Amino acid sequence: MNGYVTPAAPLRAFVAELVAAGVREAIVCPGSRSMPMALALRAHPGIRVLTHIDERAAGFFALGLAKAGRRPVALLGTSGTAVVNFAPAIVEAYHGRVPLIVLTADRPPELRDRGAAQTIDQAHLYGRACKWYAELPVPEDDAAHEAHIRDVVGRAVATALEAPAGPVQLNVPYRASLLPDGRLAPDAPDAATPHSCLVVGIRMPGVADMDALAARVAAARQPLIVVGPFDRDGGAAAIARLAAACGAPIVADGLANLRLGPHDRQRLMSRPDALLRSDTFRAGHTPDLVLRFGGTPTSAATLGYLDHIAAPQLVIDDGGWNEPTLLAGAIIHADPVVFANALATQLMQDGPAVDAAWMGTWLDADRRADTAIRGVIAGFEEPFEGSVFSQLEGVLPDGALLVVGSSMPVRDLDAFLTTGDTPVRCIANRGVNGIDGVVSTALGAAAADAGPVLLVVGDVSFVHDLNALVARRLHDLSATIVVIDNDGGGIFSFLPQGAAERPELGLPEHYEELFGTPHGVDVLAIARILGAATKELQPDSIGAAVAASMGRPGVRVLRLRTDRARNVVLHGLIGDAVLEALA
Repeated sequence: MNGYVTPAAPLRAFVAELVAAGVREAIVCPGSRSMPMALALRAHPGIRVLTHIDERAAGFFALGLAKAGRRPVALLGTSGTAVVNFAPAIVEAYHGRVPLIVLTADRPPELRDRGAAQTIDQAHLYGRACKWYAELPVPEDDAAHEAHIRDVVGRAVATALEAPAGPVQLNVPYRASLLPDGRLAPDAPDAATPHSCLVVGIRMPGVADMDALAARVAAARQPLIVVGPFDRDGGAAAIARLAAACGAPIVADGLANLRLGPHDRQRLMSRPDALLRSDTFRAGHTPDLVLRFGGTPTSAATLGYLDHIAAPQLVIDDGGWNEPTLLAGAIIHADPVVFANALATQLMQDGPAVDAAWMGTWLDADRRADTAIRGVIAGFEEPFEGSVFSQLEGVLPDGALLVVGSSMPVRDLDAFLTTGDTPVRCIANRGVNGIDGVVSTALGAAAADAGPVLLVVGDVSFVHDLNALVARRLHDLSATIVVIDNDGGGIFSFLPQGAAERPELGLPEHYEELFGTPHGVDVLAIARILGAATKELQPDSIGAAVAASMGRPGVRVLRLRTDRARNVVLHGLIGDAVLEALA
């Protein structure tokens, strides 16, 4: 150890390979052991370095950047508990299929398990939440060592991107002295030359399997397409084309990215959650084949409907086994956009055998549900949480990113986001549905420069991630944040513990303490301290306030105060009106 100097050449090789493999951003948290890599990342003109002082928030910031940009992002932290704090974002990235290159700086092997400061076991730190793990040797000034580094880094990025995408961990140990011994700026020819690359073909069934699938779909007289959370370039147009070819109505999640955009929406249900809560409607609309795309639908009504129909269900997934319902008759591993277009092309040759009345009854019921929902909401004179989404109709600019918090906001998105021509992407952390890191995810999305960002989030989730607002100061970010503030966990009011009269279980006596969790925090006051502009929303002008805020520089926090108990009642009034309309 004595006299060791960190060589600069392998650091240059590491970062050059990241750039050659397609990494353009690195989220860097401060630390001593990670200093050599931080300096090397900062020295490369092909890498945009964004610093963050809180590792947990930094992980979700990287997640949002990678998700919105649809590209891999590097995430660097120092040894010890610092990199443990990346874990929630990495778990979300794994289940949400987001490519992250997690760089965990470490102490050298000879200092581990000896009581050395800031030293823990970082091998496979994130368990099976990473697609791949590798530990690099302590840097050496040697050509073979550099080749090994390049090969590992190139493989790491390729593995993160290969379907299904996800995070990888590279553990990078350094000895003291940590200051590199020479220049870190890259050699010009090196900057764009990969050491090796992975060439992957498009995943599709073989010709015989594709013919059999096409015949099966063509034979269906009452087909249905169900789309869960789905964010793929060209995905909306491909699924709309398939629906036209097979004569299927589309039940699309609010995160399916089919409700908004210039694609064909003639067969798209605008109120699927409301439709599928009606026993009358479900009883009269039983498909004989279901094609499913995307992740698990948000709507409990949709999942309940799928659970009670006998029709075979075909799940199209680009890899893995994204099917928690235990209902799939077949899992089809294929690129979903290419598959949908190819199947549509085959079906168009002969035409489907669809029941002519099948589509019409779906569309008629959807129109009635839409009319009922609009009528009831128009009559509300008090704050209603679903109005945040119902008032977005015609408000969001072209190319906007609508980021939605878990718990109630994502469910209200599903129930109340209407359809329209404006191209808007809807994203959320639905890998494991956590409320943590949502603000950081939205600001990471803002850093991707993929469009103006609107985040809709609950107050508990907002308070959980206040450190995210520090990134606004550090990186001059712009976003509009709507906080639905009911002073606690509103979703529990809809669950059994919210209405149960069970004194033997401590309900309702301990409901507020354990579930409602009122915090009494003035979220606007804290937002102002952290440098955000703020505004109190009025129930009848939510859309106008969002429109005025979108595209303006800086982060603006708009609060809508609501009442948890009344919110349950108002949701119930809407549900009753839909049931009456469909009866």
